[in-house]
Amino acid sequence: MIAPSARPGQESIVFHEVSKFYGDVMGLGRVSLEIPPGITSLVGPNGSGKSTLMNLVTGLLQPTRGEILTLGIPTDEPEHLFRRIGYCTQYDAFPPGLNGYDFILSFLRMHGYRDIEARELTERALERVRMTDAAHRRVGGYSKGMRQRIKLAQAIAHLPDVLVLDEPLNGLDPLARAEIIALFQELAEEGQHVLISSHILHEVDLISDRVIILKGGFVVAEGDIQGVRSEINERPFQVSIRCDRPALLAARIFEKDSAVEARVHEDARGLVVATRDVDAFYLLLNRLILDNHLTIEGVMPADENVHAVYRYLIGSEGEAS
Repeated sequence: MIAPSARPGQESIVFHEVSKFYGDVMGLGRVSLEIPPGITSLVGPNGSGKSTLMNLVTGLLQPTRGEILTLGIPTDEPEHLFRRIGYCTQYDAFPPGLNGYDFILSFLRMHGYRDIEARELTERALERVRMTDAAHRRVGGYSKGMRQRIKLAQAIAHLPDVLVLDEPLNGLDPLARAEIIALFQELAEEGQHVLISSHILHEVDLISDRVIILKGGFVVAEGDIQGVRSEINERPFQVSIRCDRPALLAARIFEKDSAVEARVHEDARGLVVATRDVDAFYLLLNRLILDNHLTIEGVMPADENVHAVYRYLIGSEGEAS
């Protein structure tokens, strides 16, 4: 193996005034970031710049302006950079006829590993994503979840320091999602950078050390989960309630002056309430349900996705279509 050429002391992914244009269209605008080791999630609607940012980190794209250093390595040095990075795209593109084992092994041979070491790393990667039993089946016959796992195995097989993962949990059942999330956490604890794109806010909360929120090619918020959540919590918290008499419940809520807004669902089988004190609201709601003999189908936060965060931080125009 050729030793990677990371500059001494560089342990972060650094963007300095980075912009990327596709002709006259801006994909990313004047982004300055420093991403430390751990799990960092990119969130935002389609077209917000997530894929552009990830492709810049990996060197698949070069910036129009500015500089990017991934672990101290300029992204225009692919012969060094690619040895330090594992990339799992959301799109499937498998060589025809290969089984899962050979798919991973072929990439390791291209990375310069000798046969014995490549086979050891292949087996280790398959074990970490729980694909050992299916390793010798053709990838073309895999389910969506199995294809996601084998792509992840290929991304981690050469023991990279940076993992770039585009919607890596898509297509996984709940058990598989839990297993893969646990793997991400293990990798982060081992000191890796795990950069993940996601549309699902509650998963971001569950797995991330940091978040970067993008809209229209610009970073609109970034930092640790607590910091971004504090920005959100300054705004009213929304609760969705499915019940038999939503108009009556809305009236009772406003009598107690505990909400700033209430909207009845289109099907008249529930409502969304915005409140500034969600803990006090839940206590009040319990009392109102009992006092008014309401039939409740469900109570849940209405803020469990990235679109709600956008409504809070930058307005409804940030929502994905």
